[in-house]
Amino acid sequence: MITRDQAIDMFRSDDLIGIGIEADAVRRRLHPEGIVTYIIDRNINYTNFCTEYCSFCAFYRPLGHADGYILPKEVIHEKIQETIDLGGTGILMQGGLHPDLKIEWYEDLLSSIKKRFRIHLHCFSSPEIVNIAEVSGLSLRETIARLRDAGLDSIPGGGAEILDDAVRHRISRLKCSTAEWYDVHRTAHQLGMRTTATMMFGCGETVDQRMNHLEGIRRLQEEYGGFTAFIPWSFQPENTSLGRFVKEEATAVEYLTTLAVSRVYLDNILNVQSSWVTQGLKTCQIGLRFGGNDVGSIMIEENVVSAAGARNKASEEELRRIIRDAGFIPRQRDTLYRTYFLN
Repeated sequence: MITRDQAIDMFRSDDLIGIGIEADAVRRRLHPEGIVTYIIDRNINYTNFCTEYCSFCAFYRPLGHADGYILPKEVIHEKIQETIDLGGTGILMQGGLHPDLKIEWYEDLLSSIKKRFRIHLHCFSSPEIVNIAEVSGLSLRETIARLRDAGLDSIPGGGAEILDDAVRHRISRLKCSTAEWYDVHRTAHQLGMRTTATMMFGCGETVDQRMNHLEGIRRLQEEYGGFTAFIPWSFQPENTSLGRFVKEEATAVEYLTTLAVSRVYLDNILNVQSSWVTQGLKTCQIGLRFGGNDVGSIMIEENVVSAAGARNKASEEELRRIIRDAGFIPRQRDTLYRTYFLN
């Protein structure tokens, strides 16, 4: 691995091609078969009510707002059936932090899905799980174990933003702390569950603060090896209160640099995703030569990032095309990055 100081030098370098070559070498070492993966799944946001009021979010609604909702189980079941009909293998389900939804509500939802469908449930970010534990009067371990036993298969990395408390205090001061985010994932890993790690950058943080994030992720991976993937993406300022202070979105160069540094520094995490959602298909494609070995989901449904201004769309055919044109073999995967699909 490279040192923290070497990673900081990469962030500050203007040798973009050299950085890409270094990241591509790590990608080739970890994935010599030349396969780039994608998944067909759906993002379901079961509620947009939230008490955290994060400055970068344009999706949430305060309690009692006329535009707020909690999806009935029947609507969620319909969305899952549509996903399966489209060849989907997983559901990414997240929502706002609702003070009245206790663990029994989540257990009932998860078990009702598992009774009806054979599908992987990748659900509930760290802030949600911390909230469920708090409003239910439970420990994190008991909360995660009960959710797992009700049907939760893995946990997404949402809610990480930048894992540095100074940044979190500025952009999401009511959301879980850095330590709490790590505690959720550490506990899940101890319980034998897999999770993903994410980073939303470009919200006014420093290079040192980004490195605090990457260093913490690397250390936790060294403990249990429970992260399946790392997924960096850039902050979308449109329609957000934070956007008034962060006027310019991260450029493609900044995105590719961050992707490459992530790939080189986090060489103990097997998969790093090149995202098209915030940067578009062309930058995503270039990212496959900057360390990325996965292009994420076709996203049958996505509400949170699009509410903040992201308008990029992609079909399975488009994702397969950009993978092939970049010189790789496209392969459909499941949520745990198993590529047993024939296509």
